[in-house]
Amino acid sequence: MADETVAQEVIINVPLRDAKASSRKRRADTAVSILRNFVSKKMKIDKGKIWIDPKVSEKIWERGREHIPSKMSVKVIKLEEGTTEIIMP
Repeated sequence: MADETVAQEVIINVPLRDAKASSRKRRADTAVSILRNFVSKKMKIDKGKIWIDPKVSEKIWERGREHIPSKMSVKVIKLEEGTTEIIMP
């Protein structure tokens, strides 16, 4: 990210409650999908151009796949080249 220019930088609170409606074994996977969809809608970008930092994924998986956080605060950085990064604030 050192040589790429930042177009927009936002901190977003993402509700992950809806992932708890899925089966217990798929909650963490569903939470990652919800995170990607939520950021895609807020930032008006394609889902394929979103990069999720491993620390964000570790935070979701921290207590196992069944016990995910109900909400999460993330920093979204939209780069001018069109890609978007999701990192911890």
